[in-house]
Amino acid sequence: MQSSAHLQVPVHPNGRILSVLILLLVAACGGVKGGSNADYPNRAVQFTVPFPPGGSTDLVGRAIAKAVEQPLKQSVPVANKPGANGAVGGKEVLASAPDGYNIGLLVQSLFAITPLAVKDETAIQLDRLTIVATLTTEDYVLVVNANSPHKTLEDLLKAPKVSYGTTGVGTGAQLSQALLFKSAGANAVDVPFDGGAPAVTAVLGEQVDAISAAPSEIMQHVKAGKLRPLATFSTKRSAYLPDVPTAQEKGHDVVVDQRRFVVAPQGLPDNVRKKLADAFAEARKDAGYDKFLKDAYAERWEVSGDEARQHMKDAGARYAAKVQELGISLGKK
Repeated sequence: MQSSAHLQVPVHPNGRILSVLILLLVAACGGVKGGSNADYPNRAVQFTVPFPPGGSTDLVGRAIAKAVEQPLKQSVPVANKPGANGAVGGKEVLASAPDGYNIGLLVQSLFAITPLAVKDETAIQLDRLTIVATLTTEDYVLVVNANSPHKTLEDLLKAPKVSYGTTGVGTGAQLSQALLFKSAGANAVDVPFDGGAPAVTAVLGEQVDAISAAPSEIMQHVKAGKLRPLATFSTKRSAYLPDVPTAQEKGHDVVVDQRRFVVAPQGLPDNVRKKLADAFAEARKDAGYDKFLKDAYAERWEVSGDEARQHMKDAGARYAAKVQELGISLGKK
C-alpha cells in the first residue's frame, strides 16, 4: 500500500469526506508510523528475574518491579527463571518479541565473569540487547558461621582445608573467593549453589566453611549473631560494616562487585524504549524503592546504557587478567 503522502484523492463533490476515510484506512493498516504501539503499555509487562526467589537479585527485582507499576500504569509481575547465572531466563527474555512486554533483570557477572568459566557459543552479547535502566551496585562480603573457629581472615586462610560456597559457576561469589584463596595459597574447594539464598542456607547449616555474598543476603544473619564477616571485596570499608577490613587491607588485591540492570530485546520501537526508560527513572525516585535500597544495604548505580556496557567490558578484562595471572580455572571440575 502507498504511503499517505503519495495518495491521489479523487475529485468528488464529497472529496473531503473521501480523504478522511482514506487516511483512516491507511492508519488502520499501519501506514501511520507508531500506530501499532502508540498506546504502549496496554497490558501487563512481565519482568523476569533469572535467579531463585530470596537472593539479592530477586529482592532488587521485586522492589523495582513494584515501583515501576505506577509510572507504567500496568501490573509488572515477576517471574523467577533461574539457571546459569541468569543466562537461562535472560536468553528467554531476549528471544521474545521486541514489543516491551517482556523485560528482565541481568547482572554484571554474567558478562564479566561467566565467560571466564563457561564456553557458550550462544552466550548473551552486551551489544545485542537494550539496556533499559541501571539499578544497583553491591560489594561482596566474606562470612563464616558464628560457631566457626575462624575468627579472622588470617585464621581462615591458614586452615588445613576450607570449603566455600558460591552462588554458581562464573559468579562474583565464586571469583572473589577463588582469587582470594589462590593468591593466599590456601587449600580451598568451592561448592556451587544455584543462587544466593541456598548458599547462605549452607553456611548457616555449617555445610560449608565460608561464602561470599551480597550484604542484602547476609546482614540480617550478621546482626542476629549467626554469621561473622571476615572481609569485604571492595576498595574501601563498607559503611554498613565499618569494623570489617577489606581483602586489600589484608594484602590481597581482590576487588569484585555486582551490578544489576534492566534489559529488553534489541529492536524496541523508540517510543516503547523511551516509555520504559522514563518509567524506570521515575521508579528509582520512589520512596518505597529508596527505603528498600537502604534496608538492603545496596548502593545506586544509575548510568547510561553505553557507560554500563563499557564498565562491564573493563571489568571483564580486569578479571580475565587476574585469573590468568593466578592460573585459576573457574569452570566445572
